[in-house]
Amino acid sequence: MHHNSSSYERYERQILLKEFGRTGQQKLEQARVLVVGAGGLGCAALQYLAAAGIGCIGIIDQDTVALHNLHRQVLYGMEDIGHFKATRAAMALRRLNPAITIEVFNERLTVKNALALLRAYDLIIDGTDNFSTRYLVNDACVLLNKPLVYGAVSRFEGQVAVFNYSGDGQPAANYRDLFPQPPAAGEIANCAEAGVLGVLPGIMGALQASETIKLLTGMGKSLANRLITFNALDNQLYELQLTAQKNTRNLIPSDAAAFEQMDYDGLCGIMPDPLEIGQQEFDALRTKDNLLIIDVREYDELPAVPEFDHIHIPLAGIEDKFPTTEADTIIVFCQSGARSLQAARLLSGKFGTARKIRSLAGGILSWKQQH
Repeated sequence: MHHNSSSYERYERQILLKEFGRTGQQKLEQARVLVVGAGGLGCAALQYLAAAGIGCIGIIDQDTVALHNLHRQVLYGMEDIGHFKATRAAMALRRLNPAITIEVFNERLTVKNALALLRAYDLIIDGTDNFSTRYLVNDACVLLNKPLVYGAVSRFEGQVAVFNYSGDGQPAANYRDLFPQPPAAGEIANCAEAGVLGVLPGIMGALQASETIKLLTGMGKSLANRLITFNALDNQLYELQLTAQKNTRNLIPSDAAAFEQMDYDGLCGIMPDPLEIGQQEFDALRTKDNLLIIDVREYDELPAVPEFDHIHIPLAGIEDKFPTTEADTIIVFCQSGARSLQAARLLSGKFGTARKIRSLAGGILSWKQQH
């Protein structure tokens, strides 16, 4: 920490609160909090946690910043587009508060890395935007007995709850007590399909930060075993009491070994797309003749890919700028596989079955990790 007077001055206005005081500040300085997802919810929670003086904040997100993120993910600016969210969020937070530690993980949370990663933190904030990661985070927190501050947003409505934390001696409820089984694929729209009002994740993410600070300092009454739903259109605020269900525990893997065997994508009905190929198939196809490989990332996105021949056409220009080619197989790739799948769909529409079009699942980041 910086010398004491400046540290006191930085946090003076919250130390003045008798419920918080110097002991509250010390508790925050000793705390380790992991934020899963540096999107709309994560951006809001991260700013307030860093400002409040949480001693160590971890950020895990595999995604890169895109223009359509900026209306709600206010830690980023135009110059961050194409760069890793976690890295750029950390840069902004270090400018805000250089006295704290920020740990960055530019990777996807998986059954293989989750337990080791979450174990190192006192409290987990769920800022994810998909069901498979949400169930994964929940189950890992139950196995590790970590409090989970949950948030979710869609359209005009947001939710916040505290899971896996027993405030009043009652058994602790978790996400599966609310939604025991994941919805079928396509049953519930995500932000990309349904849209979201930009300010909403800001409100809910700030509430997640508020709950986190309360849990770490012991102030007030937490949202343990309670879920609040807020509607930005009419300012309706509902509160639900959550009760731990007896049979919920059977839905959660019984131990670390069982957890590592779980297929959360499959559980959430995320079927592999017929246009996608895995790394082994990609490596086998790479050696063939009559092949064109296209990088559909923006021009300044890293990492560079010197390992194999390819051309570069950012996704926005994939239809107009597509070159004349004799290649009968076309493989597209991006950072994590989302944009390239979009590109593959556009190209399939263009060529029909005349060409074999494929997208590298998991993107070049996953590929680099394995090579």
